Amino acid sequence: MKKATDVFGEWAKKGKDVGMEKTHAASVNEMIDFVLEERANSGKNFSFLDLGCGNGWVVRDVAKNKLCDRAVGIDGAEQMIANAESRGGNTKYILADINSFESDDKYDVIHSMEVLYYLDDPSEIIKKISDSWLNNNGRLIVGVDHYYENTDSHSWQQKVGTRMLMLRESEWISIFEMAGLNEVQSWRSGKDKNWAGTLVITGKK
Repeated sequence: MKKATDVFGEWAKKGKDVGMEKTHAASVNEMIDFVLEERANSGKNFSFLDLGCGNGWVVRDVAKNKLCDRAVGIDGAEQMIANAESRGGNTKYILADINSFESDDKYDVIHSMEVLYYLDDPSEIIKKISDSWLNNNGRLIVGVDHYYENTDSHSWQQKVGTRMLMLRESEWISIFEMAGLNEVQSWRSGKDKNWAGTLVITGKK
């Protein structure tokens, strides 16, 4: 089994990060629209962090929002960060191992798509986010495609060749609640007869 950051670093070198962007766009756009509507209703400026930002496409999109005063991406794959930085935009990128990263800054919105189940202990990271990375009333929103109820994803660990933690939807919700997040909710984005959908989980500090 390879490290996830090595796998995705190789993908970035081959240009497969663009394909990942297209594949995840619909679900991510739904998540970001949910967040941006909430921010628009509050009328307050916000800061944004994308955890496992890949080539930075989400960071660049959110940075264009008139209420966004700071947009940051973090990723553990060096080539992904290089690709992100090469695409410009009013953004900042951090190359770091998410498992051990300590944030000096706090954020109003923290987003993550298809990242948490690659981490050593997602519950530890979510607790850290809740305790230290989110501002009061800040929101964490994540999307995962690899979860127990999505049977299509059960073979992915072997296909990709990197460790993936498989949890049930109820377990993800429990992790958010145990981390101290409030108003925790989940839904399936893009669900149809052939696809269980992206599992979206979100909560507020």
